[in-house]
Amino acid sequence: MDSLQILLGILSPSVLLVIFVGVLIGIIVGAIPGLNGAIGISLLLPITFTLEPQIGLLLLGGIYMGGMYGGSITAILLNVPGDVVAAPAAMEGYPLTKQGRSKEALYYSIFSSMFGGVIGVLILIFFTPPLARFALQFGPAEMFFIALSGLVVIGALGGNIYKSLFAVFFGLFISTIGVDAITASQRFTMGNINLRSGISVVPVVLGLFCLAEMFLNIGKKSNELVTYKEQNIKRITVIKDIVKHKMLVIKGSLIGTFVGLLPGVGTTLAVFLSYGEAKRVSEKPEDFENGNVEGIIAAESANNATVGSTMVPLLALGVPGSPTTAIIAGALIIHGIILGPSLFVQRPDVAYTFIFGMMMTVVAMTIIGAFGIKYFAYILKIKMEYIVPTVLVFTLFGAYSLRNNVFDILIALVLGVVGAIFKKTGVPLAPIIIGVVLGGLIETNLVRSMTIAEARQISLIQYMLTNPLAIGLLALVCVIFYVVIKMRVKTKSVS
Repeated sequence: MDSLQILLGILSPSVLLVIFVGVLIGIIVGAIPGLNGAIGISLLLPITFTLEPQIGLLLLGGIYMGGMYGGSITAILLNVPGDVVAAPAAMEGYPLTKQGRSKEALYYSIFSSMFGGVIGVLILIFFTPPLARFALQFGPAEMFFIALSGLVVIGALGGNIYKSLFAVFFGLFISTIGVDAITASQRFTMGNINLRSGISVVPVVLGLFCLAEMFLNIGKKSNELVTYKEQNIKRITVIKDIVKHKMLVIKGSLIGTFVGLLPGVGTTLAVFLSYGEAKRVSEKPEDFENGNVEGIIAAESANNATVGSTMVPLLALGVPGSPTTAIIAGALIIHGIILGPSLFVQRPDVAYTFIFGMMMTVVAMTIIGAFGIKYFAYILKIKMEYIVPTVLVFTLFGAYSLRNNVFDILIALVLGVVGAIFKKTGVPLAPIIIGVVLGGLIETNLVRSMTIAEARQISLIQYMLTNPLAIGLLALVCVIFYVVIKMRVKTKSVS
């Protein structure tokens, strides 16, 4: 099957319809608190069994791409991120909404997602085999240093350093609750059987961000609430400004691509690493968390760039790098398609149609997002007495849907109250999320490194510094740590 035939197949009306429907579903699901692309793909997975493999894959790919962007809509308008990866969009977008610049923030989100998505898919198209081999070089030591670098980045997120440290340790504490995966010992479960499986990041995010924001809105007077304000801003103006910040887009997309390659790391680390880097190089770092579009550009470009890179180890090696790609892998297996290097030889029609078709998912996301912003912003016209119960229902449903566990709803409610208190007292919420996400990753890879070192009868330090790649990553952690301290001193002297 030649390239022209593949291209004509992708541009056929029926395939384009499937792509647009998939992206639209992804955006809607992504905007609902607690739901994400993985859940949307799970719900529509049975439908793909009636379609040709490549068409079914593009439907799922469209949901994946749309879901990555959709979470930023409610994050910007209501300070209610649809998914954890939309937290930085809430941190910068919601202050813009309070300034009457919601439309502008939404434009920055969609067009940054577009640029990141294009770069991620281009890398998927041209560099799949070599990048997949590179990803295999990362063992427990390398993954430990990658996760540690994400933890160090917390220092760049601003706010009182002591409150930030408290927040990250609180997040790390949450990540330790449950049964230890290595020793099978129970930690901080207090005899509660529901805590043995640990606390998922989803109810944590929903509680700290969604429920806390809604709790704080209850009882507010009408003049204290955010309302819709008409804003006259052209799309081309935002695109030109994003192009002026091209280094932010490139760095964000490359960070998203790199982190997306690593199985099990997830998009959250990529988003916060990119956000922290944007603040580091900004001429006005003190404006972050007060409505700085640079934060949106960096986070959203990294967010959608991960979509393409997470597909690299899946298609080239048969190794899914995230829960979403694992579900996509299941769809392929059910169709009788074997993943890995043989995929490009035995079923090139499926492989190349999917790879090139992913570029069309970016186009569909951009069209739907850019022309739908006018209607998205109308959410602010709805009275808060209607928004609060609606968001509460969707949030509690989202908390329940992940594991079908009522206890997760209780966790979300408790953390909603905690989040409201933290917001009132100035404790930052983002470090808590990073601590929860990275805590398990750091612990697991540290324990694995200790086990391997013991088996080889060498010290832990000797094992972790054997590989040149690990040494390079350790040097990167030290550089980031130095830069963060320097930036903290600079910010303190400016203020």
